[in-house]
Amino acid sequence: MTGSRTSTSPAAAGLAAWLLAPSLVWMGLFCILPLSIVFLISVASRGTYGGVEWTFTLANYRDLVDPLYLYIYARSFALALATTGLCLGLGFPLAYYIARAPARWQGIWLMLVLIPFWTNFLVRTYAWMNVLRADGLLNTILIGTGVVAGPIEMLYSDAAVLIGLVYGYLPFMVLPLYVAVERIDRSLIEAARDLSASGWAVFTRVIVPLAKPGIVAGCLLVFIPSLGAYITPDLLGGARSMMIGNFIQHEYLVVRDWPLGSAASFVLMAIVLAGLWQYQRTGGMKP
Repeated sequence: MTGSRTSTSPAAAGLAAWLLAPSLVWMGLFCILPLSIVFLISVASRGTYGGVEWTFTLANYRDLVDPLYLYIYARSFALALATTGLCLGLGFPLAYYIARAPARWQGIWLMLVLIPFWTNFLVRTYAWMNVLRADGLLNTILIGTGVVAGPIEMLYSDAAVLIGLVYGYLPFMVLPLYVAVERIDRSLIEAARDLSASGWAVFTRVIVPLAKPGIVAGCLLVFIPSLGAYITPDLLGGARSMMIGNFIQHEYLVVRDWPLGSAASFVLMAIVLAGLWQYQRTGGMKP
């Protein structure tokens, strides 16, 4: 039996290599190669009239220490963290309710969560502009009901960007939370209650630890795209609320400083990867 295993292992290894080859080729052509090009541009120099001059320099990375650029990074991280926190606070109760609903209703609730994806994200962002502008739907309701005397300036602000980001990425929090909560054995919750645990104790010491993989997955799925968001801050925030994605776009298409935009992209990617690596070192998604 040992000999047969040894004789078949090279064939199995060869088959695994052939099965893995298409993925490796795809990743090499459409991930590693473009990233390598962007990195080479990030250590090049800006041409006199834009573009790239292939003169090696680290000045692009040094320029990012400028307080203006650091402020854009700090604003982006603050908005991404706020978006993640709000999505978690809003998404956990919804996911728990869906997971504990009768089976015939779970599919309906999940479909309602996914309905926004049936419409283009850009169209939905424009809809929020109509809701938040001075003569938009929200101000019309507030003025009509006498809550406020005049229109409130909500559009082109950090608050508008935060609303748009939470709206756009909330489903990415709800879905992994639903999967995690739905897998929790209800007998564990009943056992905690039989041991006279309060509702808060059951939630913090039973439900949350068991749902940790879903919480972590949801936070990553929300935080990372929120950090690099472009459409939402561009339309709802305008020039008053520039985030990293808008800064990179500005450097590429307006200033035509491709090396600085590439350096900003790599710094952002390095920060995210460093955070993920540190998280894996400290235990990953283990409860």
